[in-house]
Amino acid sequence: MSPRISEIWVYLSASPLLGLTLTLVAYQAAVVINQRCREHPLTNPVLLSVAALVLLLWVTGTPYPVYFDGAQFVHFLLGPATVALAIPLYAQLPRLKHMALPLLLALLAGSLSAALSAVLIGDLLGASDATLMSLAPKSVTTPIAMGIAERIGGLPSLTAVLVILTGILGAVGAPALYTVLKIKDPAVRGFALGTASHGIGTARAFQENEQSGAFAALAMGLNGLLTAVLLPWLMPPLMRWLA
Repeated sequence: MSPRISEIWVYLSASPLLGLTLTLVAYQAAVVINQRCREHPLTNPVLLSVAALVLLLWVTGTPYPVYFDGAQFVHFLLGPATVALAIPLYAQLPRLKHMALPLLLALLAGSLSAALSAVLIGDLLGASDATLMSLAPKSVTTPIAMGIAERIGGLPSLTAVLVILTGILGAVGAPALYTVLKIKDPAVRGFALGTASHGIGTARAFQENEQSGAFAALAMGLNGLLTAVLLPWLMPPLMRWLA
């Protein structure tokens, strides 16, 4: 940056509102781009806004803690937003009761395959034990995944990055995969996306319709709970077997 622009940026970065403003502007711009591209998966708003913010922080040399001082308000709202997902889910209660057993079986299969496939592929590629432990909870929402990683011997910071990448890849790739597999049921599409890609996948499911989003929200919550219970029990014998 030129000296003049650099001076202006240093002045602005002292305000905690800068991080909040940048986050909101970047996401709104990404939403506009996504709409103009007819919601093409590669223009996913989360993907575009994250890429834009990372590039901006890198170009300006702004430390992440400085940015997060302002952006943490958005982070705080994740809690109430997650609780609010119960409202559209309640509207789907009759169908949820009808599909209870298939959903539970799908949840168990999805939770185990998400964790075990990541660990096995990582082991084949020569990843360290700490990396394998960090990979295991990648399909769970970030706060839960970081807690699981810390408990089983992984690196919470690495897990956070892997969780975000998993969510973005799922949100971007799921529509094409559903087309190939000819999956049209909104409940099935949403539940699969929520299981594999947590909150980012749930947001993508809500872009399709409310029913898909409601089942994605259910899957996200249940997968977090099930993974937190299963992984501490499964990972020690799995790591001994891999060794």
